[in-house]
Amino acid sequence: MAELKDKVALIVGAGSGLSASIARTFAGAGMKIALAARSVGDIGPLMAETGAKAFTADAADREAVSRLFADVGNILGDPYAVVYNASYRTRGPFVDLDPAEVEKSLAVSAFAGFLVAQEAARRMLPKAEGAILFTGASASVKGYAQSAPFAMGKFALRGLAQSMARELAPQGIHVAHVVVDGAIRSARRPDAAERPDATLDPDAIATSYLHLLQQDRSAWTWEIELRPWVEKF
Repeated sequence: MAELKDKVALIVGAGSGLSASIARTFAGAGMKIALAARSVGDIGPLMAETGAKAFTADAADREAVSRLFADVGNILGDPYAVVYNASYRTRGPFVDLDPAEVEKSLAVSAFAGFLVAQEAARRMLPKAEGAILFTGASASVKGYAQSAPFAMGKFALRGLAQSMARELAPQGIHVAHVVVDGAIRSARRPDAAERPDATLDPDAIATSYLHLLQQDRSAWTWEIELRPWVEKF
């Protein structure tokens, strides 16, 4: 089991939802936290709570991702764990979809995940240790009507994770894909009184991410599905 104290965790796609819960959970395990997003103006309270450092980066921009990892390495040290939590969704009837929006969905949900994972792997392989975790969704395994772009991006991200796991696990890098199969609870999306536990608690999800980091390499998980106990699947 990996010792996590003082190791660096980089969370890409940081905000006030699941990524904030992951940051708090990882910080509670003694990790140093780096938060990256296109805009970091609203995560000041999270930084104060977790002692995190914030980095502005467009994950779909190759040069920006390279600078991000260089900056994190210079300030905190190379990441031991990298969580890719960014995605972009556009919806609508298939024949009405804007190709530019579809392209953006693929760029953010999948291509940017590749860029981030590649930079992470380049730093982890010489040490033969580290973890790269991807946030998936119901759309990773089920393509819903009027949601083709999101399914395309999430299917691609899952394929990336599976391929990476098979290649990198024998070299000491733990790659895992987390299928979040259901809506995530938030202040804007609370459970209805008549349906308690109908959504996933982001803190509970974050606990599963931490468990992935703590797994012994003799029993690594490459994919885990999380859903409320009342969710149909």
